Amino acid sequence: MTETQAARLQATVSGRVQGVGFRYFVLDAANSLDLTGWVRNRRNGDVEVLAEGERPDLEALLRRLNRGPSSSYVQDVKHRWEAANGEFERFRIRMTA
Repeated sequence: MTETQAARLQATVSGRVQGVGFRYFVLDAANSLDLTGWVRNRRNGDVEVLAEGERPDLEALLRRLNRGPSSSYVQDVKHRWEAANGEFERFRIRMTA
């Protein structure tokens, strides 16, 4: 990861996104894009994503978050960009928060 392109994406996905394989969809997408970070369900029914990698790869993940797996219905994706800090070694699923 180059310093100039490294970024962090923080996103919250709302809609019918729990119980439909959304976290595994995100895990597969992040791994295919060589991203690090995590995905987890929120108690309010949303899915939260924190990912680091090259900006174009994160933008590709964001497009996939807006689409979701075929069994889901994505109502909204709120996101923000931050500087990457390299704290993750891989992408994983975290416990519900």
